[in-house]
Amino acid sequence: MKTTFFAALLLTAPAALFAQTTPAAKPKPKPAASTAAPTRPAAPNPAQVEARANALTDNMQKALALTPQQVEKVRQINLISVRGVETARQTYRQDVRKMAAVIDDIGQSRLSMLKEALTAQQFDRYQRKREEKMGVPSGQGAQGNAAPGLPSRYEE
Repeated sequence: MKTTFFAALLLTAPAALFAQTTPAAKPKPKPAASTAAPTRPAAPNPAQVEARANALTDNMQKALALTPQQVEKVRQINLISVRGVETARQTYRQDVRKMAAVIDDIGQSRLSMLKEALTAQQFDRYQRKREEKMGVPSGQGAQGNAAPGLPSRYEE
């Protein structure tokens, strides 16, 4: 009796081991890492977005002497822009080119909204400070002198 029991156990043991690891143990394939946008990106932290927008607005208020009405307009513009940039960073973190393009579009939109909210003098001052900070050469510096050995276009 014992021998038939062990023989039966040996014959059924491999089947029992395989039965435990069949389809349920196979993991589902993950989506490709190069997917441009996940279906549901996490929302940016509202407290951080608001803090960053407020800091930008406070700096602009000091540097450009904004009126109270301008402060509120600029705060809303900054809030929208910071929220958009943070969302783009989370959404397109796997696609850096797409993220850069979206952030550039947000920046251009922000500039056009700021141009409407600020006076011409304030916007010019803002642009100069922005160019200095970003290392963009100004119009006067870009003209400069001709490279050595090349004729200047102003020489006759």
